[in-house]
Amino acid sequence: MSRKIQRRSFFRKKRFDVKGLKTLLSIAFILASVFYSAIFLLPVVPKESNISNSSEFKIQIKPQSGLASISDQLQAQGISVNILSFQISAKALFVGSKLKPGTYLLPTGASLGKILLQIARGDRVRENIAIIPERMSLWQLRAMVDAHPALIHLTKGMTTKDLLQSLNLSYPNAEGIFLPDTYIFDPDEPDLNIYRRASQAMQKQLIKIWVQRAEGLPLQNPYQLLILASIVEKETGRSSDRGMISAVFVNRLNKGMPLQTDPTVIYGIGPKFDGNLRKADLRKDSPYNTYMHKGLPPTPISMPSKESIQASSHPEKSDA
Repeated sequence: MSRKIQRRSFFRKKRFDVKGLKTLLSIAFILASVFYSAIFLLPVVPKESNISNSSEFKIQIKPQSGLASISDQLQAQGISVNILSFQISAKALFVGSKLKPGTYLLPTGASLGKILLQIARGDRVRENIAIIPERMSLWQLRAMVDAHPALIHLTKGMTTKDLLQSLNLSYPNAEGIFLPDTYIFDPDEPDLNIYRRASQAMQKQLIKIWVQRAEGLPLQNPYQLLILASIVEKETGRSSDRGMISAVFVNRLNKGMPLQTDPTVIYGIGPKFDGNLRKADLRKDSPYNTYMHKGLPPTPISMPSKESIQASSHPEKSDA
């Protein structure tokens, strides 16, 4: 008899547990639905100065920002978001560690969930500029960077020495050390980041090509390869001429002859050059006057392309 009572009590308890569990699950589902509806349906309200037009507003997230920092930044930019709800929402959407820095344009009336997912995707405003064209000199490059309206100009007015120190580089000059390329960046990004990326890209290419250079080159180190490549770049009228131009200069270096190239003399004249190279200029003593001095000039004279570096490391076979 007692066994039957125990058995009935067990089944009643089990039915109660199942019923209680279903109730708890229903409550949890309702709460989750309310929570996710709130973060995806309720709009955040940006301050008026952030609205670029009637349909969008702008926010900026700094690099290396955690959840607390990002919520503080949003509040500082006039976004009506509670710090605790922001952190909980980010974790609930599994994007707490995926939020990316940058400048974002968001629809006016966007929900917190939409903002979080867009920041997690990195769907941000981007700027691109052909920041370093081939053959460009350092002073031309710095003028271009200084004039770009979407950059924060930390290097404007810096000496070349200070610029090199900021990049942790020990070259005698910053000429030629930035790889010509198109660089994509965020609006309001420091200009020093562009210089750093371009110099690192040049270092990578230069070392890679130097290791694979042809034997017997009259060059002592990668920097001398960069100097030669910058001259080849300035002497090149057609891309197919690079290999032959390189061969001529390498042959002259091997024979101890002066390079006798006008672009180095013009570089020595600097921004004052008026486009007319005179005989007096060729007779004027300068470290860059390769009519008067044998060997390579002391620094590059332009920003050489990867193709010119490659041609300088593998000149054509010629006695020219």
